[in-house]
Amino acid sequence: MIDTDHKLADFLSRFRHATWVAVDTEADSLHAYPEKVCLIQISTAAGDELLDPLAPLDLAPFFQALSAHELLMHGADYDLRLLHKHHRFTPRAVFDTMLAARLLGQRQFGLNHLVARHLAVTLEKGPQKANWARRPLTERMECYARNDVHSLKVLSDQLRAELQAKGRLTWHQESCARLIAECARAPRTELDSEWRVKGSHALDRPALAVLRELWKWREREAIAANRPPYFILSHETMVALAAAATNSGHVQNLIPARYSPRRRAALHQALEHGRAVPADRHPELLKPITRRPSLAEIHRFRELEKRRDAHAARLSLDPTLIASRTMLARLAQNWHAHEPELMSWQRELLQSKSEVQTAEF
Repeated sequence: MIDTDHKLADFLSRFRHATWVAVDTEADSLHAYPEKVCLIQISTAAGDELLDPLAPLDLAPFFQALSAHELLMHGADYDLRLLHKHHRFTPRAVFDTMLAARLLGQRQFGLNHLVARHLAVTLEKGPQKANWARRPLTERMECYARNDVHSLKVLSDQLRAELQAKGRLTWHQESCARLIAECARAPRTELDSEWRVKGSHALDRPALAVLRELWKWREREAIAANRPPYFILSHETMVALAAAATNSGHVQNLIPARYSPRRRAALHQALEHGRAVPADRHPELLKPITRRPSLAEIHRFRELEKRRDAHAARLSLDPTLIASRTMLARLAQNWHAHEPELMSWQRELLQSKSEVQTAEF
C-alpha cells in the first residue's frame, strides 16, 4: 500500500515511464457521508499497486503524472465523477471496457463476465460492500481491489481490436470523450428541489414545508454522524412524518425507536420549524409540464424510432445506445435544436439520406 510520501515518490519515479495505465477506485458511500475516495488501484506493466488517498499524502504529483496517460477503466462514470469532485482530476483520455463491450453488442458487460468470456478467468465477487475506509485492509479486500485493474490491459486490447474490426473504434473514442466531459461538468443543483424525495408529490404545500425542514435536519445529522442519510431516516418515513405533522399531528409512532433523546428532540424541532413556515413561503406544488405532440411530431418520432431500431438490430446494439426515446422525442419536435446533442456516429445512424442532403425537420 502506497501510504507515505516516500513510497509515493518511489512509485512515481517508475510510473512516469509506464506505457499503459489501468485505474479503478473504491469509495465508502455505503458507510459514510459525504462519501470519499478511499482507495485508488493502479496497474501498469510493472504490476498492480494500491494508493491510499486517506493517508497524509500530497497527491498533486500523482494526478499530474496520471493526466499524461490514457486510462484503462471499467464503468468509468462513477470513478471519474468521484475523482473530479474530490481531487479536481480530469483525465485526457479513457478507454472504458464496459462501454466497449456495449458498443460491440454484448448484453452482459460486468467486469467479471467480460474477464470470464474474453480471458477465461474467474474473478471472486469479493467484498463489494465493504467499508473501504477501514485500515488496514484485509487480505481479501486487497485481492479484490487488485483484481479490478489486473486484467484491464489484456481485456482492453481484445476489445479495442474487435471495435477496430467492426469499424466502431471511433464511436468508442467519441463516447469516452463525451463521458469525460460529462463527468467533469458541475452537477446542477436545484436548491428548491433536492429535498423533494420520492413520494413528496402526494403532499400539500404545508406538508412540503415540513418535509423541507426534515430534509435539512437529516442532512445535518448525516454529516455529524458520518452516515448516509437513509441510515438516519428513510425517504418514506420523512414523507409520512411531513403528512402526519400537518394533518393528524400524531408523529410519535413514526419516529424510529432507536433515536437518542437528543436526536428525537432535534427532529421535533425540525417538525415545529416546518409547521411554523408562513403560508406565503410554503413550497409550490410542482405540476408536470405536459405537451401534446402534434401529428407531424408523432410521425417523425415513429420514423426515427423505426430507423433507430433497424440500425440497432443490424448492428446487434442496444437501441438506447443510439438514442433514448426521450432524445427521439426531442429530435422529432425540433431536429435542428437537439441534433448537436448527438455524437457524430449517432447522428449518422439517425439521419436519412434526404435529411443529410436537405437538413430538413
